[in-house]
Amino acid sequence: MRKPKNWGQPCPNKNCEHYGQLNKNNIISQSTYLTQSGKRRIFHCNSCETNFSETRDTVFFDLRTPEDKVMMALKMILVKVGLSGISFVLDVKEETLLGWLCRAANKAEEINKALLRDLPVTEVQLDEMWAFVKRKVSKKAIDENESPQEAEDGRQWIWVSYAPEFRLILAMVVGPRTFETALKLIQMTANIVLGVPCFFSDGFSCYYNALIEYYHKTKIFPRTGKKGRPKDPVKEPHPNLVYGQIIKENEGGRIVSITYRINCGAERLKQLGLKISTTLLERLNLTIRHTLSPLIRKTLGFSKKRENLRKQITFFQAFYNFARPHMSLRAKMIETDKLFVQKWTPKTPGMAAGITDHVWTFRELLTAKFYNDS
Repeated sequence: MRKPKNWGQPCPNKNCEHYGQLNKNNIISQSTYLTQSGKRRIFHCNSCETNFSETRDTVFFDLRTPEDKVMMALKMILVKVGLSGISFVLDVKEETLLGWLCRAANKAEEINKALLRDLPVTEVQLDEMWAFVKRKVSKKAIDENESPQEAEDGRQWIWVSYAPEFRLILAMVVGPRTFETALKLIQMTANIVLGVPCFFSDGFSCYYNALIEYYHKTKIFPRTGKKGRPKDPVKEPHPNLVYGQIIKENEGGRIVSITYRINCGAERLKQLGLKISTTLLERLNLTIRHTLSPLIRKTLGFSKKRENLRKQITFFQAFYNFARPHMSLRAKMIETDKLFVQKWTPKTPGMAAGITDHVWTFRELLTAKFYNDS
């Protein structure tokens, strides 16, 4: 057995006094074992006498399939290949692929929870993108094509909140086009950002009500001394809340007019010098449609379950933020006289937001571990 060393591995036992902590001299490398993907280590915690593999709490834990094959399948999901196509190419059952996708989505949720918090965001763009699950019209829809809140099929929109200054996806939700889903998106976004940013969206009315539901102050009416009950308290927009809408009118597939509307916070919007826009988020929508197979127009690879679609967009969010360099964020390197040298330094939205300092590899995205250094 080797002497204590900082292996970069926290103890996974929740009952251990050093659970999730590094640099406590409690982890030693006990042995190694061979897998189809190479040599792996077994670690031992001296505090609680727990043995664990280096793949513990990663996508690859307890998998018999080679890691390269798993990564290939997950990469193909992110390049517009349907599950049936991946199954044919890699000779893997679709149920197995969904299991790997579930592992990747869980890891992506862990990454988002650990890293997307307390972000100094000034502007947030909101939008929703049409999609459907299993069928285009839900069986529970009544006299309209939109799915009710409790429906798992039919029209299920992809809701996105986006920080354009960092090109960072803050939150993504799958659900029908209702107030409840809009409120869920606002709540997820509010838990990530600091303070009250400016919100911009299209003309969808539910956003304003959802913003007031979360960012508000309660106005209480005093008694007047007259008979009868006093007025009920009402919710007013938060003093720092800014919400603007851009309303586009189309005729024959062409935009004929654009109207800008400031619902609240006109003075603060003027002070910040921002313009109402959702342009960058609309460009992101095109990227998403060209990335995920279920969102392609007129596709036969649509999702059969809403949960599977949710897993794909969750995995895409983490990949987009930390492992996919954004061309508009790249930094120019110092010019030299040498030919065939790198002229640009790649940069991801996560790097622009100060969350990470490097472009993540795909394997790092699937094996990231988060722990407490205290």
